[in-house]
Amino acid sequence: MDTVRLDPSDNVVTATRALEAGVSLGDVTTRALIPSGHKIAARDIPGGEPIRKYAQIIGYAAGDIAAGDHVHTQNVEFRNTQADYEFSTDLRPVTPVAENARDTFMGYQRASGAVGTRNYIAIVTSVNCSATAARQIAAHFTPGRLADYPNVDGVVAFVHGTGCGMADSGDGFEALQRVMWGYARHPNHAAVLMVGLGCEMNQIDWLLEAYGLEQGPTFQVMNIQSVAGLRRTVEMGIQKIEAMLPIANEATRTPCPASELKVALQCGGSDAWSGITANPALGYACDLLAAQGGTGVLAETPEIYGAEHLLTRRATDRATGDRLIGLIRWWEDYTARNKGSMDNNPSPGNKKGGLTTILEKSLGAAAKGGTSPLMGVYKYAEPVTARGFTFMDSPGYDPASVTGQIAGGCNLVCFTTGRGSAFGSKPSPTIKVATNSAMAKRMHEDMDVDAGTILTEGVSVEEKGREIYDMFLRVASGEASKSEAQGLGDFEFVPWQIGAVM
Repeated sequence: MDTVRLDPSDNVVTATRALEAGVSLGDVTTRALIPSGHKIAARDIPGGEPIRKYAQIIGYAAGDIAAGDHVHTQNVEFRNTQADYEFSTDLRPVTPVAENARDTFMGYQRASGAVGTRNYIAIVTSVNCSATAARQIAAHFTPGRLADYPNVDGVVAFVHGTGCGMADSGDGFEALQRVMWGYARHPNHAAVLMVGLGCEMNQIDWLLEAYGLEQGPTFQVMNIQSVAGLRRTVEMGIQKIEAMLPIANEATRTPCPASELKVALQCGGSDAWSGITANPALGYACDLLAAQGGTGVLAETPEIYGAEHLLTRRATDRATGDRLIGLIRWWEDYTARNKGSMDNNPSPGNKKGGLTTILEKSLGAAAKGGTSPLMGVYKYAEPVTARGFTFMDSPGYDPASVTGQIAGGCNLVCFTTGRGSAFGSKPSPTIKVATNSAMAKRMHEDMDVDAGTILTEGVSVEEKGREIYDMFLRVASGEASKSEAQGLGDFEFVPWQIGAVM
């Protein structure tokens, strides 16, 4: 099989291997070298006519395209979407698994009622000025110093480059406060120390007041100016965490229902196979999770652009669909006023992998959400309260997007990639799924699941989705994902900076 046609109405097919010019594909013959994963015109396509893949428009012919031509950036143009939205017309409710037959995992049951998949102590900074202090405190707690606390997964510093030089209200300030609150209350944290400078715009006291956070043995705050300097702050921070360690170590894993899993659905370094193998398989896993009463959280609003009309059809009600469209309109305005384009994505690596426009990338990316109803739409880093398939606003930049999803309560991350990714996250571990077997073999130390076998070995999307879902349960129970085993996650905390830096 040299090509894949995803729908009879498509006027392009996708090459499953590199094809030289002059290769007969039945009805057409290739007219140029076609890299693996790239598109071939299945018939003559007049200039201005839509290019169709997945039975959807992914762009328009920039000029006449002959049957057998390579269809890519050189002859395809992007146009903003002009969708006529339908709402709640494609609802496919999942059949819930009976409570007495639901799957379980070994998790940490917190006093709040939430369930963790890891047991970290977090150091959360309010501003870049306290980043060094936080890192020095965390660096003190080497594996040797934690040896007496086997139930503690580590001490992690969550530092960032903002927190001052910003307005004290508005989208940017509110998003940062939601991130800090989300990490302070995350079920994967047994204890939290917040560290500030003292004079920053993002005041810790404001956060405590706004979210009703109270200090206690496992939640402490401090700032460098009040403590009287960096050295003394580091010393005091170490003392505070040393007092937290015995308490955190008392936590043990117990059987918890799979309904307590909240999985961030992510992709990065995508290629043409993302929307054909890994993303649909992850979507099937998301549907299995929804049937258990669990939650999948799709994000990256710019990367559903052009596919949002498919999601509004799945919205559980009109208000949910309208919230999604509101995010799309915000992003159109955001990119326009910053003299950008929604088609700034895909990246050069995505294009090398066969993705031509953001519309094509989005249609593949949206497949991570499966087929179940869209139950909720959330702001960046807002607590996700609905169960089932949900959506969170975020940029397409993976670290910023995942930071928001974790702040919203996700206790696992599943990340599909075609070009290859070295991404990992804390406190919620990342499972990585390869879209193609060649990359999975090349980066075998980084990939947990090879979804390329859907093409190379005839494995069904459903079988691969079940494999991913089963890995959810194992990693949630303590099995280390490959990114986690390599120590990734200390530098991937990146709150989304919205608005002016002043």
